[in-house]
Amino acid sequence: MLISEIYRSRQGEGFLTGTPSVFVRTSGCNLRCGFCDTPFASWNPEGDQYSISEVVEQVQVLADGARHIVLTGGEPMLPREIGELCREFRALDFHLTIETAGTLYRDLACDLMSVSPKLSNSDPDASRAGEWLKKHQSRRHRPDVVRQLIQKYEYQLKFVVNSPRDLDEIKDYLDELESATPARVLLMPQGIELAELEDRAQWLAPLCAVHGFTFCPRRHIEWFGNKRGT
Repeated sequence: MLISEIYRSRQGEGFLTGTPSVFVRTSGCNLRCGFCDTPFASWNPEGDQYSISEVVEQVQVLADGARHIVLTGGEPMLPREIGELCREFRALDFHLTIETAGTLYRDLACDLMSVSPKLSNSDPDASRAGEWLKKHQSRRHRPDVVRQLIQKYEYQLKFVVNSPRDLDEIKDYLDELESATPARVLLMPQGIELAELEDRAQWLAPLCAVHGFTFCPRRHIEWFGNKRGT
């Protein structure tokens, strides 16, 4: 499978923020988000081919006592080997989080399904995306898949918010899902620079409180900046 990077850090987003974790980033994505902060795993997929055993071996070396693994991307639901990799991690008693856009369903061994549905604010600029714009728009909205994922797995729903107008779209999305628990809905400010994240947090955090959602800062940007391997 094509792997962009494997590294140890701290989880910077969601319910497990601050948890020492080993991150396995698959390369390749079925979307092209305009705000994507890992273009090396989506817009221009790069990496090396690993066998399942090679991924597991490297994770064990890096773990050094950490018991949490995060499968991220790109889109980690794409590789056909992902099911076997999850089973290997489960057999070793790791806690496994999968970070996905929620456009593909897989029956996997997973402790936390971190689903980040893409809103219209994720649409890329047509001059950059070309034919990918229509592909992105036709693939990103899959409430049927998200509904399956949140019914089967322990989950968090993480929406990237660019402006207060996005709240209406989020509410409509949640109405489609029907069963999502508001406390498990995380709203995260869009941005890769600390200043813009702090600016959006000033109005987003109070909105979360009003609607019963959870505010989700991007702590890894605060801790490390927007750098690979963090």
